[in-house]
Amino acid sequence: MSVVTQVPPGKLPSNQPDLWFEDNAVGRMKKEIWEADEAKLKAILAEYGFPAAGCEWAKPGAYIQTTPHWQVVENRHKNDVVLIPVGCTELHGAHLPSATDTLFVSMICEGVRRYTEKNRDGHINLALPPLNYGAHPYHHVGMPGTVIVRETIVREMMIDTMLGLWNDGFRKQIIVNNHGQLWVLESAIQEFQKRYQLPGLFRVLDWHRGTREMWRTREVGGDWDTNFVHADESETSLALYLFPEMVDMKYAVDTNPRAYLPDGHFDKSVDPFNRPHRWSEGEGHFPIEIAGTPEGVVGKATRGEARKAMRPLAAILRYLTLVNDEILAAFPAGAVPPTEEVTLRSKDDMEPYLREPLSEGWKSVYALPRIGQLTD
Repeated sequence: MSVVTQVPPGKLPSNQPDLWFEDNAVGRMKKEIWEADEAKLKAILAEYGFPAAGCEWAKPGAYIQTTPHWQVVENRHKNDVVLIPVGCTELHGAHLPSATDTLFVSMICEGVRRYTEKNRDGHINLALPPLNYGAHPYHHVGMPGTVIVRETIVREMMIDTMLGLWNDGFRKQIIVNNHGQLWVLESAIQEFQKRYQLPGLFRVLDWHRGTREMWRTREVGGDWDTNFVHADESETSLALYLFPEMVDMKYAVDTNPRAYLPDGHFDKSVDPFNRPHRWSEGEGHFPIEIAGTPEGVVGKATRGEARKAMRPLAAILRYLTLVNDEILAAFPAGAVPPTEEVTLRSKDDMEPYLREPLSEGWKSVYALPRIGQLTD
């Protein structure tokens, strides 16, 4: 008979019975990071060029758009996986910049590029963030510093970005998300494939949730005093590690978010409690941000420390490297999943569109006839 242990609301059992790692490459990687001491974490981060001098948006050769195209093509012949970081413009308290989410995810992707450039025959490719302004949940409405773009526009922007990258030969696309708009990005991938039916690999990763074990609180063996929410201990720690020159801790504050109904239904940002609902699956059960936490901080920003960010950063860097390696092992540069197994198109019909762009016999995907019902 199993033993059931009850714990206070918002707590987890101190003996960590809920913590386990699968016996596969992902699980073993996470276990290694979970068990790493501070010296080991520093060593891993150093392999990826951290601490870094800053974001590389304008650095020559860092992104597809900042590299001479012949070099882009030459590298794509070795590695055609592309990371697409997406963020937003959102108030993160008075102590952080409103580009915080976009900076986080861009610098993470840049670290993976630096690592693969040194350690692989062909580095992973980066596309400049197509979303500096993103979609938002309803409860962000009205917050100064937060710029809300309509979901339909965000979805279409991502679909058009994916199509343009596919046309340039980047048919293995990983959208790396750092903001509360996951449901919109999932919708973009689904609509992209319903609309165009193209062979390739397409995924979106909400990176905080993908490394959820690394955000565990002290009571369950982790590094954190509080659970991840927004502009709080967690995000302030990330900012202090990644871009400390943009952080002013004199203005950091702590807030106490409130809800109208008893706790236990809606989870926190990285789903630490396995509750019935993700945070994004409802509205009205708590005040909107401008009424409940007008400071733009949901949690304890004053508890942020740069060292706390090392474990989740090491985990996401290692994970994205693993994704790159496993994709290329299954489908080397230039190869994609079988057309007739992942679309309703025929191999012969797709052949000219899958050729090297601008080579003899190549056809642009923009000329590909659409099929099916969902073509708008």
